[in-house]
Amino acid sequence: MLTSVIDLLGEDRLSWLGGLVVGGLFGFFAQRSRFCLRAAAVEFSRGEGGPRLAVWLLTFAAALVGTQALVAIRWLDVSEARQLAQQGSISGAMIGGVMFGCGMILARGCASRLLVLSANGNLRALLSGLVFAVTAQAAWHGLLSPAREWLTNLWLVDGGPSRDIMAVFGGGTPEKLAFGGLWLIAGLAFAFRSRLPRRLILSALATGAAVVAGWLFTYQLSQSSFAPVTLKSLTFSGPSAELLMLVLNSSQIRLGFDLGIIPGVFLGSFVAAALAHELKLEGFSDGLGMRRYLLGAVLMGFGAMLAGGCAVGAGVTGASVFALTAWLVLGGMWLGAGLTDLLVDRAGAAQPDARPAASKA
Repeated sequence: MLTSVIDLLGEDRLSWLGGLVVGGLFGFFAQRSRFCLRAAAVEFSRGEGGPRLAVWLLTFAAALVGTQALVAIRWLDVSEARQLAQQGSISGAMIGGVMFGCGMILARGCASRLLVLSANGNLRALLSGLVFAVTAQAAWHGLLSPAREWLTNLWLVDGGPSRDIMAVFGGGTPEKLAFGGLWLIAGLAFAFRSRLPRRLILSALATGAAVVAGWLFTYQLSQSSFAPVTLKSLTFSGPSAELLMLVLNSSQIRLGFDLGIIPGVFLGSFVAAALAHELKLEGFSDGLGMRRYLLGAVLMGFGAMLAGGCAVGAGVTGASVFALTAWLVLGGMWLGAGLTDLLVDRAGAAQPDARPAASKA
């Protein structure tokens, strides 16, 4: 199906365009739905169960059900996906997931949310996203890589059936579809409970569908290409680090799906914000807030590379193929986020203002 397009554009350019389109769809609908794991985790940890949790559940469920539906009708084979076929790290997933969860609370957004907000004019998110990318690159091939490798090697798991969490429990595609359906029902229940507008429900489902589109595109490309093509979908840690290296040393980076994701999400979010008249420049209000954001970005950058993915790359994309480590990462993110919200935000809000009365104005 893609053979004629490959002949016209070439494999690398077509792969990059695919990443650009899939990223654009994700950016557009993530901006419209306000998709954000941090906001969902905060609502959950505080026992609120509001619209942010509903949006996340709908996005997550759409990715799970859509991906497994394609597997069921044999339009997609995810057995060669990195999250399943290659060796993984249990220790990296658990530690990295908690670190990422802590970081996204401090930075007030995960990697994908920071990128979406950057396109809307949020300079706090832009700076935090740059620090995230630098830290991710340092953790992958730089100064922080020895620490990442040491933590990764503490507990490894071989690729294959042992990395498929449903296969570990004796389940297959029908069980995966049923499990995804439960998440979808939960998302719809929270959406109706929160009186979520229909446009937000549809936007949340479309955000998850972008993950499915990424899997389908790269799989079809791998079936049509003469050269090996890696099966993958949306993620932000690796592509952020790669884009950084493209800017610094473009001669050593080839075009590909990953390099299209970041500019695609940025453009998609920008268009969505422009159409809704939501473009607005925002900056830091004080030095304390800036330190908080930057510390959060560092924790997310290292945590994502240690865990093998970010809130989308592991928490949605990896989970949609039922990768064991991805589900561990996701659990760690929710745990780290809940603890950080409890110890930092809620504890800080509960402290009385110690300033003298004369200084309050």
